[in-house]
Amino acid sequence: MSELRTLKNRVEPWESLMAEVADLEALYELAEESSDESMVPEIEGLLEVLQERFEKLNVVNLLSGEVDMNDAFLTIHAGAGGTEACDWAQMLSRMYVRWAERRGFKVETVDMLEADGGIKSVTHQIRGDYAFGYLKGESGVHRLVRISPFDANARRHTSFTSVHCFPVLDDTIEVDVRPEDLRVDTYRAGGAGGQHVNKTDSAVRFTHLPTGIVVACQSERSQIMNRQTAMSILKARLYEYYREKKEQENQKFSAEKKDISWGNQIRSYVFQPYTMVKDHRTRHETGNIQAVMDGDLDPFMEAWLNAAWKGVQLGEDDDDL
Repeated sequence: MSELRTLKNRVEPWESLMAEVADLEALYELAEESSDESMVPEIEGLLEVLQERFEKLNVVNLLSGEVDMNDAFLTIHAGAGGTEACDWAQMLSRMYVRWAERRGFKVETVDMLEADGGIKSVTHQIRGDYAFGYLKGESGVHRLVRISPFDANARRHTSFTSVHCFPVLDDTIEVDVRPEDLRVDTYRAGGAGGQHVNKTDSAVRFTHLPTGIVVACQSERSQIMNRQTAMSILKARLYEYYREKKEQENQKFSAEKKDISWGNQIRSYVFQPYTMVKDHRTRHETGNIQAVMDGDLDPFMEAWLNAAWKGVQLGEDDDDL
């Protein structure tokens, strides 16, 4: 039923658009036959609205990958910059949560490591149609330039945070995880949660020995539930790991190999001395940085999807932004 709903949501908007295009064509022919120029503004307005709808629907057609329609795990890690980077990681976390809420997606925080001034790392599970398809282009290093609120001298600071996106795998995609390849650690969850959480080792950490991948979950009160969620995250990470290893020539995963530092950013967010958000791969930019931080990320995601579909070389530019 879920797959049927997803397909209906993909097909029915196209059918509606085609019907409205046919109505507009009939209106145009009527205006042409009657030579009624007063209908021109109405026709142009309708055409503009339909063009915008077409472009939005066309983006969904670009999400044709094997796991594009799946839910997603989004992991954010603070990098170079100390307290500044931890605050930047928290700002990015809020930005993606706001983006998901704007699209009607559900967000659950499955793991979080807090730090002075913000968060060191956080993993969100984002549930919604094509969540991974939209978010997959966000993987990479994000750079912040601003006057630091933590600097008494009000100097400009640069901070770095990495974002990684992995698909939540369903039963149709199998990833084999052998028990002997896992090291399992249990510990007490941090933060609020009541006496049960604080007195029992409910949090779970999996270490995949062959690859060195480490995942953790402490969002549930039950260790069993945390094990299930951690295993789901691990399988998603392994899926991306083996896919990257098998297709090393595919540059879209290269961002995950880079340090979280200068020169490796995919996008820059500048608060001072001017305001601008610029994607260094697609050259898409905007001066409305507040809208972006409030979750208006669709233009950047659509620009990346269009560039990837057209086979445009995606790479950092040389601008000193």
